[in-house]
Amino acid sequence: MRITDVKCARIGRSPIVRIVTDESIDGFAEIEHSKPYVPGSIAPYRDLLVGSDPREVERCMLRIRRLGGSKPWGAIVSAIEIALWDIAGKSAGLPIHRLLGGKVRDRVPVYNGGVRPPILGHQPEDYAASMQVMADAPENFSILKEGVGLHGFMAPNVPDFLYGELRTGPLHPNRGPLTPRAIDHVVSCVAAMKEVVGPHRRLALDMGPGWTLPDAITVLAELEPFDLAWAEDVLTGDYVPWNDVSGYRELTRATRVPTHTGEQLYLRQNFRELIETRAVRVIGPDAGDVGGIAELKWIAEFADLYGIQIAPHGVSSGLLGLAALIQVSAVLPDNLIAFEYPTAMDPWWYEIVRGLPDTIVTDGHVDVLDAPGLGVEIDRELALAHLEPGNDDFFGWTL
Repeated sequence: MRITDVKCARIGRSPIVRIVTDESIDGFAEIEHSKPYVPGSIAPYRDLLVGSDPREVERCMLRIRRLGGSKPWGAIVSAIEIALWDIAGKSAGLPIHRLLGGKVRDRVPVYNGGVRPPILGHQPEDYAASMQVMADAPENFSILKEGVGLHGFMAPNVPDFLYGELRTGPLHPNRGPLTPRAIDHVVSCVAAMKEVVGPHRRLALDMGPGWTLPDAITVLAELEPFDLAWAEDVLTGDYVPWNDVSGYRELTRATRVPTHTGEQLYLRQNFRELIETRAVRVIGPDAGDVGGIAELKWIAEFADLYGIQIAPHGVSSGLLGLAALIQVSAVLPDNLIAFEYPTAMDPWWYEIVRGLPDTIVTDGHVDVLDAPGLGVEIDRELALAHLEPGNDDFFGWTL
């Protein structure tokens, strides 16, 4: 079997990678919708992979792995790796988890991720109302996460939040010292949400990046009574092209709140110091950014040696990212807490992706998929209606 083409096109808002072979078996994977994919960006990878055997996943990755970087620049490489595993599994007639050593669990715990209603205001009662919707969701999550502080919409909508001037724009542009009013506001909102969550479920917080270390130490000390699952990306994290390992280590030693980071990091090398120094209590690599499924598995096993837990990040606009998370989470060691459950941005994804159960999450868990490859298939005829213009031959025929 040989690779004859590597393609990428948007289906709806999701860039989808398709690897084509000479044996009528192809593999698919998804890139997060917010990544700066542009037509033609797949070309350098195609040139390096055409003619290779896609079942030799690591040999293929050795050709392209160096052509990635921390979020968002490792997304294409990661998607190609996942699509290669999809082909390898389909060729063998086995789900990917069987190729990675076999599943160690039949059901995988998840947290709310894509199940987040919009917050209608920015006061504690508004955060409590949003949390109530998530707590009442039929998925019955045991961990519920919400953004506070410099992550999401709190900082731009609360007066006098930073001592400095707030920047506008996406992807967490703000960094600097918080005012006492801001710290009090964060604590009040967390208290209101925890009242809703109750004592038998955990509240996780997406907090940054961008906090100063003194502010982070101060606020986590005040949050210790709330029995949080974790405080995520407080110092560095999402879309920050470096990692403040020493800062996290100092923060982790100063608090009982589990610290968490890693969703933006690419490859095991960028997790090494974070793990070896026990700089955080929880890591959250994303299979779609870290270099793929096998890379995430290696990092999880390495973290387990140091007593560090893992809660894989997962944000996608379609459903192939969900399938990849299910496959890799089935084989992770016992340091797995839960993965972030992604939902489709458009409801038609649930019609064009075949293989998922009608009820995906039950009691905070998803069943492991046992069909070959990723365990799901795209209905190509239905998907054509959502394919971006100019890519009519993406699936191998012309409209």
